[in-house]
Amino acid sequence: MEHGIIIRWNTQHFNDQRTGKSALTKQSHIRPADVRGYSRLAIDATLGLTRLVETMHHNISRTPGIIGKHTQEPTRGITGLVYRTIQGTTRLVGSGIDALLAQLTPLLDRQPASSSNQREAVLAALNGVLGDHLAASANPLAIPMHLRRNGHPLTLTSQDLAASIPKPGGKILLLVHGLCMNDLQWRRNGHDHGEALANAAGFTPLYLHYNSGEHVSSNGRAFADIMEALLQAWPVPVEKLAIIGHSMGGLVARSACHYGELAGQTWLKHLRQMVFLGTPHHGAPLERGGNWVNFILEVSPYTAALARLAKIRSAGITDLHHGSILDADWQHGDRFAHSRKRKFVALPETVKCYAAGVTIAKAAGEPDESLLGDGLVPLRSALGQQKDAQQSLIFPESQRWVGCGMNHMDLLDSAEVCEQLRKWLC
Repeated sequence: MEHGIIIRWNTQHFNDQRTGKSALTKQSHIRPADVRGYSRLAIDATLGLTRLVETMHHNISRTPGIIGKHTQEPTRGITGLVYRTIQGTTRLVGSGIDALLAQLTPLLDRQPASSSNQREAVLAALNGVLGDHLAASANPLAIPMHLRRNGHPLTLTSQDLAASIPKPGGKILLLVHGLCMNDLQWRRNGHDHGEALANAAGFTPLYLHYNSGEHVSSNGRAFADIMEALLQAWPVPVEKLAIIGHSMGGLVARSACHYGELAGQTWLKHLRQMVFLGTPHHGAPLERGGNWVNFILEVSPYTAALARLAKIRSAGITDLHHGSILDADWQHGDRFAHSRKRKFVALPETVKCYAAGVTIAKAAGEPDESLLGDGLVPLRSALGQQKDAQQSLIFPESQRWVGCGMNHMDLLDSAEVCEQLRKWLC
């Protein structure tokens, strides 16, 4: 369900972008390397489905009780031989197709066209749902982390930055997108917060592009390293640095601050402000719903194999269960465990932090205002609030803002949100 909502919103965003400015010309909806990536994914899916059916077959053949113990063991005898033959044939065919495509890809992709907005959004959604698998299997569809402008990656050297960015200023604004999204989607209905703040206060906006299906903490570490390289290479003296994170992007920014501080990185000395737009600081209920699906399916040996389908969701998505931003939250246990915990991390003391949350309720004070949230993130989670005060993030009243009659995606182009950003950052 959660994936369906996310992908539908991304599909809607394709249509939104048709009326906005496009930074890319001679665009391609698919590249030869994509064909190889989708081919690998299809083979992986076939193998996974075969293993699921075999596990279910084995558990049913044991005729256990309805709530008896289940097993992950393969079938034996002639039945086991049949499943092993299917899997072996699939791997053989898959490796042959992959080898052929590996030879053809360089020949077909000598002059690659720019990636279209539609292709970028499809890849972003796919990475959000399966990004950890894509990265672990070295699939060409996996998104590498880059800072980008107008959809083009930046090379972090002084010479290249000066050549890529017209008149780079001393005030840098980093915008970090959310789950299943990409940097181009900061432009919605013709509006881009980065562009608006550049015009209002002279910021130079840069956009992080990353694989949102990997763990938040992994992306946080990588983002911290990129920020260190960026500020060392910035072609003019840095006056101030600000970050805006939408949804998961806010968690990635917080994680980067944590690991940047542990590593003694210097970019944090320039970071003055961080704004969180609809960030699930304490998690999102849709991921918790997916976790309950795991729990219920694994109760019976007759349905336990189907829990694998619920466990397809990426590491990035499971991090949204509690809003995890540390390696320690997932390294020493099952990330799908229903009872897993996370370590609380306070906001960085030297950075002025702001939280904006919205609710689809029409007016403040309505009974369902906090419960509904923005359709994905509860209002209390977006504002960092918890019943346990020691687990709450401290945003002073002047550094909190709540909007009504808006959903999670409206945070990207609302005139009210943009005006609030101007008040906070300018």
